[in-house]
Amino acid sequence: MPSSQKPMRYGHTEGLTDVCFDDNGSCIVTCGSDGDVRIWESLDDDDPKSINVGEKAYSFALKNGRLITAVSNNTVQIHTFPEGVPDGILTRFTMNANHVVFSADGSKVAAGSSDFVVKIVVVTDSSQQKTFRGHDAPILSVALDPKDAFLASASCDGSVKVWKISEQTCERSWPLLQKCNDVVNAKSICRLAWQPKRGKLLAIPVEKVVKLYRRESWDHEADLSDAFIAKPLNVVAWSPCGQYVAAGSVGGYIVVWNVDTKECLERVKHEKGYTICGMAWHPKDNQIAYSDMEGNLGLLENVCVVAGKKSHHQASAAAAVKDYDDLFDEDDNEDFLNGDMIEPQSSPKAVTNEEEEEDDLMRASGRPRNRGAIIEDDENSLDIGLLKANYALEEEGEEDQESLVPVQPLSSTQRPFYEGPMPTPQQKPFQPGSTPAHLTHRFMVWNSVGIIRCYNDEQDSAIDVEFHDAAIHHAMHLPNSLNHTMADLSSEAILLACQGTEELSSKLYCIHFNSWDSNKEWTVDMLPDEEVEAIGLGQGWAACATSSRLLRVFTTGGVQKEIFSLPGPVVSMAGHGEQLLLVFHKGTGFEGDQCLGVQLIELGRKKRQILLSDPLPLSRKSHLTWVGFSAEGTPSYVDSGDIVRMLNRGLGNTWTPVCDTREHCKGKSDHYWVVGIHESPQQLRCVPCKGARFPPTLPRPAVAVLPFKLPYCQTATDKGQMEEQFWRSILFHNYLDYLSQNGYECDESVKGQAVQEQQNLLMKMFALSCTLDREFRCLELAELMTQNATSLAVKYASRSRKLVLAQKLSELAAERAAELAGTEDYGREEEEQQQQQQDFRSHLNAGYSNTPTEWSQTRVRNLQRQQSLEADENAKDEEEGTPEVSKPRSPAPSRTASTPKSAAVIPSNQGRVNPFKVSSSQKDPVAHSAHILDNMTKASRKNPTPNGRAAPNKEKGPVIKPLVPKPKSKQATAAAFFQPRAFSSEKKATEGRGERATATSSETKTLTENSDKKSSAVAAPSETQTLTENGDKKRAKTGFQLWLEENRSCILAENPNFEETEMIKEGMNRFRILSPEERLAWTERAKGKEVGNSEEVKKRKRLEDVNSDEQEGQEQKSEEDSSSAKKPKPFNQSASAKLSAFAFQQS
Repeated sequence: MPSSQKPMRYGHTEGLTDVCFDDNGSCIVTCGSDGDVRIWESLDDDDPKSINVGEKAYSFALKNGRLITAVSNNTVQIHTFPEGVPDGILTRFTMNANHVVFSADGSKVAAGSSDFVVKIVVVTDSSQQKTFRGHDAPILSVALDPKDAFLASASCDGSVKVWKISEQTCERSWPLLQKCNDVVNAKSICRLAWQPKRGKLLAIPVEKVVKLYRRESWDHEADLSDAFIAKPLNVVAWSPCGQYVAAGSVGGYIVVWNVDTKECLERVKHEKGYTICGMAWHPKDNQIAYSDMEGNLGLLENVCVVAGKKSHHQASAAAAVKDYDDLFDEDDNEDFLNGDMIEPQSSPKAVTNEEEEEDDLMRASGRPRNRGAIIEDDENSLDIGLLKANYALEEEGEEDQESLVPVQPLSSTQRPFYEGPMPTPQQKPFQPGSTPAHLTHRFMVWNSVGIIRCYNDEQDSAIDVEFHDAAIHHAMHLPNSLNHTMADLSSEAILLACQGTEELSSKLYCIHFNSWDSNKEWTVDMLPDEEVEAIGLGQGWAACATSSRLLRVFTTGGVQKEIFSLPGPVVSMAGHGEQLLLVFHKGTGFEGDQCLGVQLIELGRKKRQILLSDPLPLSRKSHLTWVGFSAEGTPSYVDSGDIVRMLNRGLGNTWTPVCDTREHCKGKSDHYWVVGIHESPQQLRCVPCKGARFPPTLPRPAVAVLPFKLPYCQTATDKGQMEEQFWRSILFHNYLDYLSQNGYECDESVKGQAVQEQQNLLMKMFALSCTLDREFRCLELAELMTQNATSLAVKYASRSRKLVLAQKLSELAAERAAELAGTEDYGREEEEQQQQQQDFRSHLNAGYSNTPTEWSQTRVRNLQRQQSLEADENAKDEEEGTPEVSKPRSPAPSRTASTPKSAAVIPSNQGRVNPFKVSSSQKDPVAHSAHILDNMTKASRKNPTPNGRAAPNKEKGPVIKPLVPKPKSKQATAAAFFQPRAFSSEKKATEGRGERATATSSETKTLTENSDKKSSAVAAPSETQTLTENGDKKRAKTGFQLWLEENRSCILAENPNFEETEMIKEGMNRFRILSPEERLAWTERAKGKEVGNSEEVKKRKRLEDVNSDEQEGQEQKSEEDSSSAKKPKPFNQSASAKLSAFAFQQS
């Protein structure tokens, strides 16, 4: 099978790098110009162990648990491996050492330096050194003979020399290389190498060929070349068996030859064409690790598996050994590369004369047929294949060929039989926002509140706490004598936890810096044999999950509260406000997948469980890397597949992927470390990590902001892009509903902007679908629209000559209006029933104590609520009533104006006198103006029907929303839906005329005619602005109306898309924000404007006689208008005829 090239990953910073395997091949070791030596368990290891050896590391060698490094301070150092403990300085040079190598037995080290000197030093005794001088330029590379007889070195002077170690003399010199003055300017670093074990050949990379020289005679044996190589070769490496040699070039080419046949077996090109500067063969497997000048690490697998022609005895012996190992699952890892890279079992060279035994032993697929029938459980029984393998190896005749030792077969009870999917090891517990605990400098937590760092070295062990907002608390420095490994941070406290020891139990330590007393710290010891595995902080509580599968809840002051058992071993937990998110192992995963469950618990006054052991979806073959909440309180998490998911409360508490950080990574081994999520604005805050999954503590990492993107299809098109934006807007504004349902304060303007944005996207998609003649899709989009957007869709469909679509949309709008009317009727029936029950209970309780009993408490509350509504209504009437000059007049118009409101609240009780009603003389309209606005705001949320849906002869000027809308039947509401479209221009014009203070008398006459044809009462322009919503009487302006007139332009400038009702609602919110003194000043200003204008008072007195004569007629007429307002205006023209006339109207 051909070799496979795994994707390269970032290992070190840009510069010269080196790579090798350890003695057993269990890990890959690299060094680079960043001064670090890193130990990789595999190429996919995201958390390699790092050993800092100096400012820069040029080369290193590894053998027998000793790590030799050539660093930038002109020394060759020794470290223990894999611990990385410094073990002294082996030797010094006057300039940097460029290359170091071990001898075959690991007893000596050869090093070449830029001061033209080569040294051989005994590892155990650094005083025993041999120095070789003769080069005239810096040393490029050195290589020790496997038999410790010769030393080869290459230099920038262009020569390659062979030294006799015992005599310290130059045995042979070849002028093969191009001369240069320094290593950095060399065309090739010329990493030469001896053939393993026997050292018969010396391989030297020269230009585009590898030259082979015979030992002792030093004759030129052969040249290995290939047309695939386009640039000079840089490094060569022998396979452990000595039969293959690999070379890497400046242009990123990797070529493998068979030394015996001189045949090129493998050709691989670096994925980015970087210069190969390090290469090493796996000691027992067919892998090659390599590194480049950009600090990247790569791996070639299955090298030379099917390549190479071998002798008959070697192939047969190795094939027999592999058959035996496959058959009995032998644990002894034999060196198959030493077996000269065997042929497959199907090779004819592996077939012996005893074909019957082979057929009995192996099936056609290569698996054993019946092991128990072939091999008995007798301890003296041996396998014929193994005996043949030993015999063939003994007949080989190679002087240093290693013989194989016979191994007894396993008994039948020890033979594996399961061949299904393998279970996945369970993920260990971790803290969100933390880096691995084995690091000396690490982040214990990084969240939206602050950062906690831990420094644990030989000199000091401390914890630093830093807050993003210094107003919360100042930075803190804490000692870490108990070796705390877990931490969490909130705006109230710091929570730390440590593991237990033989002497001390596991502890939970809290610093409640938000406490008002002097004792701000408390500690809790866990039970014996109970370890804290995860901790979390919230608003007023702290929690910890332990190894006993218990969750313990505390207050931030240290009081123990609830405790309950966990369904499985904890993985991680996080807190926000009253919410606790807990992730645990729900079962055993298979084939690399984790089986995790999640619980979402609210620990407030109403303790409840939102998610009950629901499965936590993860990417395929991934694990959890971060879990937490957004800044607005929505649970979220990230897995190792770099997928960010968020809880969708609007879709049954499901999990929706909102971002793939892999799309923003430049390299394959780069990642983003998430530290925070914000829904408003939509931001994913994370730290970019080059070649790792987590950042270092120093220098301080920079935080990047990534956008969210839902994985919708065809986002390159306008349709897909708008669909993704629409549903993302809905998902990221679900938190507003959650906050309002749980009693939190939320900004209504944010919700209004979100609805406006969503409706704009729906209209754009509607227009796009109309253009594409997707009328059914248009109707589907209209079902997502609001009532106003649906009316716009009807207009658009009519203008686009989509008459069938316009008819369907009209029917949809009428159906919605009927449903809304039915909802209002149902609400009124409920109120009537409650009122009847209240009257009945009041009759039963007559003559008894008025103390509210358990049976009547609900009715008392409803009665009090009704009383407060009526009191606010009276206060509003008084505030919006006639000015002081006109107060002596008859109160009949006031009663007439309030009749529709009282009828809308309780239609069946219009004639009943309310004993709880407080007279208007006892109310101060100024003091209660703010409460009136509050009630109006609440009513507007409960009754979203806009004022413009009524008949066109009703509201003509800017008015405040009524507390409760007037009752309408289903037919009247459905018919009224189409009427505002015909009179919208009149309404807007009338409102504009009503707002101008300089309106002419003709405009006044037009306005009065539209109100109720009251041409007899000619009012001044200032009086025209004070017309009520029914047009039946003249009212004085309130402070709010006067404030709204002056600030209307500002509100419309900031929100040009607002309708009249939305503009009034925004004005109410802003007026409520004003201080009581400011609101009082506006009310007084409104009164003073009417009273202080003497000319208007005289005019009003002159008209008083006329008004008194027509007063009775107005009362009667207003009563008729109020009664006739309840009846719907006949709908003469059908919707289809009107839309057809509108669509085909000639311009």
